[in-house]
Amino acid sequence: MLEPPPLLEVQDLRKHFSVPGGVVRAVDGISFSITRGQVMGLVGESGSGKSTIGKLVLRLLEPTSGKIAFDGIDISKLPRRRLRALRRRMQMIFQDPYASLNPTMRVRDAIGEALTIHGLAASRVPELLQAVGLAPGFAGRFPHELSGGQRQRVSIARALAVEPDFIVADEAVSALDVSNQAQIINLLLDLRRRLDLTILFISHNLAVVQNIADTVAVIYLGRLMELAPAPTLFATPHHPYTIALLSSIPIPDPDLKRQRIVLTGDIPSAVNPPSGCVFRTRCPVAMPRCAIEVPPLRLLGNNHISACLRD
Repeated sequence: MLEPPPLLEVQDLRKHFSVPGGVVRAVDGISFSITRGQVMGLVGESGSGKSTIGKLVLRLLEPTSGKIAFDGIDISKLPRRRLRALRRRMQMIFQDPYASLNPTMRVRDAIGEALTIHGLAASRVPELLQAVGLAPGFAGRFPHELSGGQRQRVSIARALAVEPDFIVADEAVSALDVSNQAQIINLLLDLRRRLDLTILFISHNLAVVQNIADTVAVIYLGRLMELAPAPTLFATPHHPYTIALLSSIPIPDPDLKRQRIVLTGDIPSAVNPPSGCVFRTRCPVAMPRCAIEVPPLRLLGNNHISACLRD
Protein backbone atom coordinates (compact mmCIF):
# COMPACT_ATOMS: atom_id res chain seq x y z
CA MET A 1 0.00 0.00 0.00
CA LEU A 2 1.33 3.42 -0.96
CA GLU A 3 1.84 5.89 1.89
CA PRO A 4 -0.31 9.03 1.67
CA PRO A 5 1.56 12.23 0.75
CA PRO A 6 2.76 14.27 3.73
CA LEU A 7 0.63 17.16 4.95
CA LEU A 8 3.81 19.04 5.91
CA GLU A 9 7.16 18.66 4.18
CA VAL A 10 10.23 20.64 5.18
CA GLN A 11 13.40 20.60 3.08
CA ASP A 12 16.77 22.06 4.09
CA LEU A 13 15.13 24.69 6.31
CA ARG A 14 17.41 27.41 7.66
CA LYS A 15 16.94 30.44 9.89
CA HIS A 16 19.90 32.68 10.61
CA PHE A 17 19.76 35.80 12.77
CA SER A 18 22.31 38.59 12.45
CA VAL A 19 23.64 39.64 15.87
CA PRO A 20 26.60 41.73 17.03
CA GLY A 21 29.63 39.55 16.49
CA GLY A 22 28.24 37.21 13.87
CA VAL A 23 25.26 35.16 12.73
CA VAL A 24 23.16 32.85 14.90
CA ARG A 25 22.37 29.65 12.99
CA ALA A 26 19.18 28.88 14.91
CA VAL A 27 17.99 26.33 12.34
CA ASP A 28 20.65 24.95 10.04
CA GLY A 29 19.45 22.61 7.31
CA ILE A 30 16.51 20.70 8.81
CA SER A 31 14.39 18.31 6.69
CA PHE A 32 11.41 16.21 7.74
CA SER A 33 7.81 15.43 6.79
CA ILE A 34 4.60 14.68 8.70
CA THR A 35 1.88 12.44 7.30
CA ARG A 36 -1.70 13.61 7.68
CA GLY A 37 -3.19 12.49 10.99
CA GLN A 38 0.20 11.78 12.58
CA VAL A 39 1.96 13.34 15.58
CA MET A 40 5.66 14.16 15.24
CA GLY A 41 7.60 14.85 18.42
CA LEU A 42 10.37 17.45 18.11
CA VAL A 43 12.77 17.14 21.04
CA GLY A 44 16.00 18.66 22.26
CA GLU A 45 17.41 20.83 25.02
CA SER A 46 16.51 24.48 25.47
CA GLY A 47 18.27 26.53 22.78
CA SER A 48 18.32 23.72 20.23
CA GLY A 49 16.01 25.54 17.81
CA LYS A 50 12.75 23.61 18.37
CA SER A 51 10.47 26.60 18.88
CA THR A 52 12.06 28.43 15.96
CA ILE A 53 11.23 25.46 13.71
CA GLY A 54 7.62 25.54 14.95
CA LYS A 55 7.28 29.22 14.10
CA LEU A 56 8.98 28.78 10.73
CA VAL A 57 6.62 26.06 9.51
CA LEU A 58 3.68 28.37 10.26
CA ARG A 59 5.48 31.34 8.68
CA LEU A 60 5.35 33.25 11.96
CA LEU A 61 9.06 33.69 11.23
CA GLU A 62 10.45 34.11 7.74
CA PRO A 63 12.93 31.37 6.73
CA THR A 64 16.40 32.33 5.54
CA SER A 65 16.23 29.53 3.00
CA GLY A 66 14.63 26.15 2.40
CA LYS A 67 11.21 24.87 1.42
CA ILE A 68 8.06 24.50 3.52
CA ALA A 69 5.29 22.64 1.69
CA PHE A 70 1.85 22.46 3.31
CA ASP A 71 -0.57 20.07 1.60
CA GLY A 72 1.52 20.33 -1.56
CA ILE A 73 1.68 24.16 -1.54
CA ASP A 74 5.10 25.77 -1.11
CA ILE A 75 4.37 28.40 1.55
CA SER A 76 8.00 29.41 2.18
CA LYS A 77 7.71 32.35 -0.23
CA LEU A 78 3.94 32.66 -0.47
CA PRO A 79 2.74 36.31 -0.35
CA ARG A 80 1.02 37.30 2.89
CA ARG A 81 -2.34 37.87 1.23
CA ARG A 82 -2.32 34.31 -0.14
CA LEU A 83 -0.94 32.89 3.10
CA ARG A 84 -3.89 34.35 5.03
CA ALA A 85 -6.22 31.95 3.23
CA LEU A 86 -4.23 29.03 4.68
CA ARG A 87 -4.11 30.42 8.21
CA ARG A 88 -7.32 28.66 9.18
CA ARG A 89 -5.66 25.33 8.47
CA MET A 90 -2.54 25.97 10.59
CA GLN A 91 -2.70 26.94 14.27
CA MET A 92 -0.39 27.06 17.29
CA ILE A 93 -0.70 26.25 20.99
CA PHE A 94 1.90 28.22 22.96
CA GLN A 95 3.90 27.19 26.00
CA ASP A 96 2.56 29.64 28.58
CA PRO A 97 -1.26 29.73 28.51
CA TYR A 98 -1.38 32.82 30.72
CA ALA A 99 1.00 34.87 28.57
CA SER A 100 -0.70 33.79 25.34
CA LEU A 101 -4.18 34.83 26.54
CA ASN A 102 -5.10 38.51 26.80
CA PRO A 103 -5.73 39.09 30.54
CA THR A 104 -8.37 41.75 29.77
CA MET A 105 -10.46 39.47 27.53
CA ARG A 106 -13.04 37.02 28.76
CA VAL A 107 -12.76 33.45 27.51
CA ARG A 108 -15.68 33.92 25.08
CA ASP A 109 -13.88 36.87 23.47
CA ALA A 110 -10.48 35.15 23.31
CA ILE A 111 -12.02 32.23 21.43
CA GLY A 112 -14.57 34.31 19.53
CA GLU A 113 -11.93 36.69 18.15
CA ALA A 114 -10.54 33.98 15.87
CA LEU A 115 -14.05 33.07 14.74
CA THR A 116 -14.83 36.69 13.90
CA ILE A 117 -11.60 37.23 11.97
CA HIS A 118 -12.33 34.25 9.74
CA GLY A 119 -16.05 34.96 9.38
CA LEU A 120 -17.23 31.99 11.45
CA ALA A 121 -20.13 31.81 13.90
CA ALA A 122 -19.22 33.10 17.36
CA SER A 123 -22.08 30.96 18.73
CA ARG A 124 -19.69 27.97 18.58
CA VAL A 125 -17.84 29.08 21.74
CA PRO A 126 -19.86 26.84 24.16
CA GLU A 127 -19.40 23.90 21.78
CA LEU A 128 -15.63 24.49 21.64
CA LEU A 129 -15.37 24.73 25.42
CA GLN A 130 -17.18 21.42 25.79
CA ALA A 131 -14.83 19.86 23.21
CA VAL A 132 -11.86 20.60 25.49
CA GLY A 133 -13.60 19.49 28.69
CA LEU A 134 -14.79 22.86 30.05
CA ALA A 135 -18.35 23.80 30.97
CA PRO A 136 -19.97 26.56 28.86
CA GLY A 137 -20.04 28.74 32.00
CA PHE A 138 -16.28 29.27 31.67
CA ALA A 139 -17.00 31.59 28.72
CA GLY A 140 -17.57 34.54 31.07
CA ARG A 141 -14.35 34.14 33.04
CA PHE A 142 -11.04 35.97 32.72
CA PRO A 143 -7.71 34.08 32.41
CA HIS A 144 -6.68 34.93 36.01
CA GLU A 145 -9.78 33.11 37.26
CA LEU A 146 -8.63 29.84 35.70
CA SER A 147 -6.06 27.25 36.73
CA GLY A 148 -3.06 26.53 34.49
CA GLY A 149 -4.69 23.44 33.05
CA GLN A 150 -7.96 25.29 32.39
CA ARG A 151 -6.09 28.14 30.66
CA GLN A 152 -4.34 25.66 28.39
CA ARG A 153 -7.69 24.08 27.52
CA VAL A 154 -8.92 27.54 26.51
CA SER A 155 -5.82 27.95 24.35
CA ILE A 156 -6.55 24.62 22.68
CA ALA A 157 -10.20 25.63 22.12
CA ARG A 158 -8.99 28.88 20.52
CA ALA A 159 -6.69 26.93 18.20
CA LEU A 160 -9.52 24.55 17.27
CA ALA A 161 -12.02 27.36 16.67
CA VAL A 162 -11.10 27.77 12.99
CA GLU A 163 -11.14 24.01 12.33
CA PRO A 164 -7.44 23.55 11.45
CA ASP A 165 -5.81 20.52 9.86
CA PHE A 166 -2.42 21.12 11.48
CA ILE A 167 -1.39 22.28 14.96
CA VAL A 168 2.01 23.17 16.37
CA ALA A 169 2.00 22.49 20.12
CA ASP A 170 5.05 24.35 21.45
CA GLU A 171 5.88 22.99 24.92
CA ALA A 172 2.12 22.87 25.48
CA VAL A 173 2.34 20.96 28.77
CA SER A 174 5.70 22.06 30.21
CA ALA A 175 4.13 24.77 32.41
CA LEU A 176 1.66 22.31 33.96
CA ASP A 177 1.91 19.85 36.84
CA VAL A 178 2.08 16.13 36.11
CA SER A 179 -1.65 15.41 36.51
CA ASN A 180 -2.60 18.30 34.23
CA GLN A 181 0.07 17.22 31.73
CA ALA A 182 -1.54 13.79 31.48
CA GLN A 183 -5.00 15.30 31.03
CA ILE A 184 -3.86 17.66 28.25
CA ILE A 185 -1.96 14.85 26.47
CA ASN A 186 -5.07 12.65 26.60
CA LEU A 187 -7.17 15.56 25.33
CA LEU A 188 -4.83 16.16 22.37
CA LEU A 189 -4.85 12.46 21.49
CA ASP A 190 -8.65 12.38 21.65
CA LEU A 191 -8.95 15.51 19.49
CA ARG A 192 -6.45 14.11 17.02
CA ARG A 193 -8.55 10.96 16.64
CA ARG A 194 -11.90 12.73 16.40
CA LEU A 195 -10.80 15.63 14.17
CA ASP A 196 -8.04 13.88 12.17
CA LEU A 197 -5.52 16.49 13.35
CA THR A 198 -1.87 16.49 12.37
CA ILE A 199 0.37 17.73 15.20
CA LEU A 200 3.97 18.90 15.55
CA PHE A 201 4.53 18.38 19.28
CA ILE A 202 7.55 20.32 20.54
CA SER A 203 8.97 19.31 23.91
CA HIS A 204 12.15 18.81 25.90
CA ASN A 205 10.45 16.02 27.86
CA LEU A 206 10.95 12.65 26.15
CA ALA A 207 8.70 10.88 28.66
CA VAL A 208 5.80 13.05 27.47
CA VAL A 209 6.72 12.64 23.80
CA GLN A 210 6.78 8.85 24.20
CA ASN A 211 3.08 8.94 25.10
CA ILE A 212 1.88 11.02 22.16
CA ALA A 213 4.23 10.85 19.15
CA ASP A 214 4.18 8.51 16.16
CA THR A 215 7.60 9.70 15.00
CA VAL A 216 10.33 11.62 16.82
CA ALA A 217 12.93 14.07 15.52
CA VAL A 218 15.88 14.91 17.81
CA ILE A 219 17.38 18.39 17.33
CA TYR A 220 20.69 19.74 18.59
CA LEU A 221 22.07 23.22 17.86
CA GLY A 222 19.69 23.70 14.96
CA ARG A 223 20.50 20.40 13.26
CA LEU A 224 18.75 17.07 12.99
CA MET A 225 20.55 14.36 14.94
CA GLU A 226 18.10 11.47 14.62
CA LEU A 227 14.64 10.76 13.20
CA ALA A 228 12.68 7.53 13.62
CA PRO A 229 9.28 6.03 14.40
CA ALA A 230 8.72 6.51 18.12
CA PRO A 231 8.84 2.78 19.07
CA THR A 232 12.12 2.39 17.15
CA LEU A 233 13.75 5.46 18.63
CA PHE A 234 12.87 4.56 22.23
CA ALA A 235 13.84 0.88 21.80
CA THR A 236 17.00 1.24 19.69
CA PRO A 237 18.36 4.82 19.75
CA HIS A 238 21.51 5.29 17.68
CA HIS A 239 22.83 8.82 18.09
CA PRO A 240 24.80 9.47 21.33
CA TYR A 241 22.72 12.59 21.98
CA THR A 242 19.47 10.64 21.76
CA ILE A 243 20.89 7.92 24.01
CA ALA A 244 21.88 10.55 26.60
CA LEU A 245 18.44 12.18 26.49
CA LEU A 246 16.69 8.83 26.91
CA SER A 247 18.90 7.97 29.89
CA SER A 248 17.37 10.91 31.76
CA ILE A 249 13.79 9.57 31.61
CA PRO A 250 12.72 8.52 35.13
CA ILE A 251 11.64 4.91 35.63
CA PRO A 252 8.49 4.63 37.81
CA ASP A 253 9.85 1.60 39.64
CA PRO A 254 12.20 1.98 42.65
CA ASP A 255 13.69 -1.48 42.01
CA LEU A 256 14.85 -0.65 38.49
CA LYS A 257 17.92 1.44 37.78
CA ARG A 258 18.99 3.17 34.57
CA GLN A 259 22.55 4.20 33.82
CA ARG A 260 22.36 7.97 33.53
CA ILE A 261 24.57 9.62 30.91
CA VAL A 262 25.40 13.13 32.11
CA LEU A 263 26.41 15.54 29.36
CA THR A 264 28.99 18.06 30.54
CA GLY A 265 28.83 21.71 29.60
CA ASP A 266 26.16 23.72 27.81
CA ILE A 267 25.09 23.78 24.18
CA PRO A 268 27.83 25.68 22.28
CA SER A 269 27.15 29.09 20.82
CA ALA A 270 25.13 29.02 17.60
CA VAL A 271 27.26 31.99 16.47
CA ASN A 272 30.40 29.87 16.51
CA PRO A 273 29.36 26.19 16.42
CA PRO A 274 31.98 23.42 16.65
CA SER A 275 33.55 22.17 13.45
CA GLY A 276 32.53 18.79 12.10
CA CYS A 277 29.79 17.29 14.27
CA VAL A 278 28.20 20.05 16.36
CA PHE A 279 27.62 17.59 19.22
CA ARG A 280 31.24 16.42 19.46
CA THR A 281 32.24 18.82 22.29
CA ARG A 282 29.78 17.07 24.63
CA CYS A 283 29.73 13.61 23.09
CA PRO A 284 31.01 10.81 25.38
CA VAL A 285 32.12 8.70 22.39
CA ALA A 286 33.55 11.40 20.09
CA MET A 287 36.39 10.38 17.74
CA PRO A 288 39.12 12.60 16.20
CA ARG A 289 37.36 12.53 12.81
CA CYS A 290 34.24 14.03 14.44
CA ALA A 291 36.09 17.38 14.55
CA ILE A 292 36.68 17.28 10.80
CA GLU A 293 33.70 15.61 9.11
CA VAL A 294 30.12 16.82 9.18
CA PRO A 295 28.16 13.57 9.65
CA PRO A 296 25.57 12.99 6.93
CA LEU A 297 22.16 11.60 7.76
CA ARG A 298 22.35 7.82 7.21
CA LEU A 299 19.46 5.43 6.81
CA LEU A 300 19.75 2.74 9.49
CA GLY A 301 16.53 0.90 8.84
CA ASN A 302 12.87 1.45 8.12
CA ASN A 303 12.45 5.26 8.31
CA HIS A 304 15.24 5.50 10.89
CA ILE A 305 18.01 8.00 10.14
CA SER A 306 20.90 9.30 12.24
CA ALA A 307 23.68 11.85 11.81
CA CYS A 308 26.59 10.03 13.43
CA LEU A 309 29.93 8.78 12.09
CA ARG A 310 29.90 5.69 14.31
CA ASP A 311 28.92 2.38 12.72
